[in-house]
Amino acid sequence: MQYHLNGFSTGDPAIAKPNVGAADKNDPVDLLIVGCGPAGLTLAAQLSAFPDIKTRITERKSGPLEVGQADGIACRSIEMFDAFGFAEKVLKEAYWVNEVAFWRPNDSGTGLHRADRIQDVEDDLSEMPHVILSQARVHDFYLDIMRNSPNRLEPDYERELIDLTTDPEADYPITATFSCPDGTTETIRARYVVGCDGARSVVRKSMGHDLKGESARQLWGVMDVLAVTDFPDIRLKAAIQSADHGSVLIIPREGGYLVRMYIELDELRGNERAADRGVTPELLISKACDILAPYQLDVKEVAWWSAYEIGQRVCDAFDNVPDAERAERFPNVFIAGDACHTHSPKAGQGMNVSMADTFNLGWKLASVLRGQASPALLHTYSEERRAKAKELIDFDRDMARLFSAKPKNASEAAQFQGYFKKHGRYTAGVETLYDPSMITVAGDGQALATGLKTGMRLHSAPVIRAGDGKSMHLGHTLKADGRWRLIAFANDTDAGQTGAPIDGLCSYLARAPDSPLVRYTPKGADIDSVIDLRVVFQTNHRDLKIETLPSLLLPTKGRYGLVDYEKVFCPDLKNGPDIFNRRGIDRKNGALLVVRPDQFIAKVQTLSDFTGLAQFFDGFMTSA
Repeated sequence: MQYHLNGFSTGDPAIAKPNVGAADKNDPVDLLIVGCGPAGLTLAAQLSAFPDIKTRITERKSGPLEVGQADGIACRSIEMFDAFGFAEKVLKEAYWVNEVAFWRPNDSGTGLHRADRIQDVEDDLSEMPHVILSQARVHDFYLDIMRNSPNRLEPDYERELIDLTTDPEADYPITATFSCPDGTTETIRARYVVGCDGARSVVRKSMGHDLKGESARQLWGVMDVLAVTDFPDIRLKAAIQSADHGSVLIIPREGGYLVRMYIELDELRGNERAADRGVTPELLISKACDILAPYQLDVKEVAWWSAYEIGQRVCDAFDNVPDAERAERFPNVFIAGDACHTHSPKAGQGMNVSMADTFNLGWKLASVLRGQASPALLHTYSEERRAKAKELIDFDRDMARLFSAKPKNASEAAQFQGYFKKHGRYTAGVETLYDPSMITVAGDGQALATGLKTGMRLHSAPVIRAGDGKSMHLGHTLKADGRWRLIAFANDTDAGQTGAPIDGLCSYLARAPDSPLVRYTPKGADIDSVIDLRVVFQTNHRDLKIETLPSLLLPTKGRYGLVDYEKVFCPDLKNGPDIFNRRGIDRKNGALLVVRPDQFIAKVQTLSDFTGLAQFFDGFMTSA
């Protein structure tokens, strides 16, 4: 974490100085977020980093979430939390899902046996684990970021959206009307609106969209319990398929004692809904006992419970522009999370995919609102995230079907286990691959970094920061601050000397008229304020001569012109293969990665393809 750039100050560096020029709360806003779920708070936390963007977020409930619903946090989400600065807090409190046990009926048809016990996340899938933590705590961490931001952003609770209208000719084209607890209404005018208001989204309905899909008609119950049991794997994630009583998924919770159980109930009939069955905690406990028999389960306390039916639904679009009009119109109303896709919770993707939606959208909105990018950039949100939602729906449908299957033999029972192993990368959240677009360009350069794929998130690896010898992960330098990154991997003869490829790249970026840094950095701003260059050399960090590096790698910044010594890295040679070997980077030629503000790789190219680099950014950026 860097601070003191513009002067020494005491206190918590995570608390920004307040924006004394903040507008009145009754003024129109740049962005209105409807809903304080994980999608809404991810977006609000990201936009709160920009003092020049006025954001409001509303919530129909009376206050912050107290009891979590979706509590599984994928590896990719922890990577994202690191970008926001609170991954360590999550990892300290959470239950770490290290292994998974699979239980099936004995060959005799009675009782259960452990069929297998496997590692939950394969090695080097991510430097982050899969964990379980109350959704409410994740919300707390986001709320802390918002209230510590320059604009001191706080949600407006007890605001229920009742109407949303659009006037394309107005400076603030969207008008949202809310009902307030005192019986009055409040009107908010906005440039952009994002509906994170759940499966019954009013924003979605105002756009004329529907959630489309089928319900599996399978009823499930879920409960968080404090219990005494002789079931040996109660502190492991465990999938139990009984012969005659259905299935249960055990998810240990944080704190060492609490356990969540997803319990299969009967199929719904006709027009029956979950609420029609009269499910009670006592019913769930009884069903869990039947499935776990002959093991005993003595539930001492039910901390939370619910019943739900499995359904997989998705919207045709995640914004308010019909496909036929995309060439003429730019979107200004969006939906995210459960407002545009719903599915069962057992794959552990609900909260994770919702947060990924708005992490994708947030930097794009900020870029457009700050005048850095064309509004055409906003079309990529629906294109990218709807494709991911459809993949999730297909995956969830298969997962739910296999989990509920009544196995006739060991071979059939093993299908679920095999499916789980096969799709472990997907459930970890690291398999997202965005199709080519104006911000994701596939090409011949991919051969230069075979393990860092265009369209996928930057797969981190250990490095040594040259300036201070700190061992760290390269991916942890990618913060949620809206900046693009250029990550240059030097060839095997390049140590930053004059005339070498890195020197040539730095000279171009610092001086050429068509350089993205020259064209898109506002006058008077720090040189890395829009596009941030980082370099990884192959030499040992103790042998690298910092004093001879190009000046762009030691930029002077802030009002005092202080030097930033955190742009240069070298391989970590202590912890297994170095980053060049781990990620398949061409040692002879090196490589240049263009990384989006959401940590996804937009382009892989040679270090000397200056024309290609300029053309990429010219496709959507606007000159400073």
